[in-house]
Amino acid sequence: MASTTLTAPSKPATSQRPLRLTWQLKTMLPVAAALFNGLILFVIATVSLAGPERHTVLLMAAVGAIIVCAVMVVTLALVVRRPMLELEDRIQRVSDGDLYATVSFGERKDDIGDLGRNFNTMVQQLRESRLEIERLHATQMSRAEHLATMGELAAGLAHEIRNPLAGIAGVMDIIGRDVPATSPAQEVLKDVREEVLRINRIVTDLLETARPKPPQIQLADLNTTAEHALMFAREQAKSKPIHFDFTRESELPPVEHDPAQIHQVLLNLVLNAIQAIDGPGAVAVTVSQRGPLAAIEVKDTGPGIPPETLNSIFRPFFTTKGHGTGLGLSLAKRIVEDHHGKLEVTSVPGEGCTFTVILPIAKSDGNSRAGEVVK
Repeated sequence: MASTTLTAPSKPATSQRPLRLTWQLKTMLPVAAALFNGLILFVIATVSLAGPERHTVLLMAAVGAIIVCAVMVVTLALVVRRPMLELEDRIQRVSDGDLYATVSFGERKDDIGDLGRNFNTMVQQLRESRLEIERLHATQMSRAEHLATMGELAAGLAHEIRNPLAGIAGVMDIIGRDVPATSPAQEVLKDVREEVLRINRIVTDLLETARPKPPQIQLADLNTTAEHALMFAREQAKSKPIHFDFTRESELPPVEHDPAQIHQVLLNLVLNAIQAIDGPGAVAVTVSQRGPLAAIEVKDTGPGIPPETLNSIFRPFFTTKGHGTGLGLSLAKRIVEDHHGKLEVTSVPGEGCTFTVILPIAKSDGNSRAGEVVK
């Protein structure tokens, strides 16, 4: 039977490792060159000596040169090569995940010792950073599990509350039709209706936070979405001496967004601005284009947000209002981020506050728009 010999395919010449000189050669070549030149000069200097004496002197010089080279090689091997091999091994162990690997020559009082001490310090810092990251990760996972459980409870509780609220609202309407218009009870019924609506809004925000709905993206006029939100908020602030101003971007093309959700975000921001103004003031809504992005600014002339609380306003359940739930801005931020956008805030205490909703105008590809805004 004929046998077949399999040979490994030869690698192209370009993939071969370049020639490398070992540290011994790099160290000894200049030394050997210097010794060789010294021997030549020594030979020239001993020309006047007799034959046997000259040979003896040259032999002793050659032996001395060899001994010098050998001593240098041994010394370098002990002083330099051994620490470098140890350092190479420890680096490999660290790259494999062992952050307890340290070198033993860190106590030396020379440059090699400095290198060892710096390496040990670096590994210690990496180890401490990893332990801190693991601790934070465990904390975040515990918090995420806690929030997930609370979300499920909140969603179930919200459903249970909304059903009786609907019944209470219906009963209030029936009683309102039976009570004479001049009766003082009409004012009480009005207050009850407002409280029922407020509870319903709180429960709705809680439910949307616990079980968010994905945005229904469509091409729509962002100017119209912003203007409708401002008009709706203006109706709720007729009794306040607040001036409203709206500036549209006439050159803005249709923007891919969920009009209902962005309307909800802008309405929340404008209502917050109205509530922040105590007495006369102004709220300005401005739509603009920033290259491939669209921006909606909501600016008020209120007291502004204190610097110590500015970083906490988007945290769920954080509120500075006595009657607020702390879910409005958290929900608004999540909605904007679901649109692959960004919600920014700037505030100067005593001069007002500006919230800016930034959205990509259109998708860059068919898969994702992430990364276009938040960088």
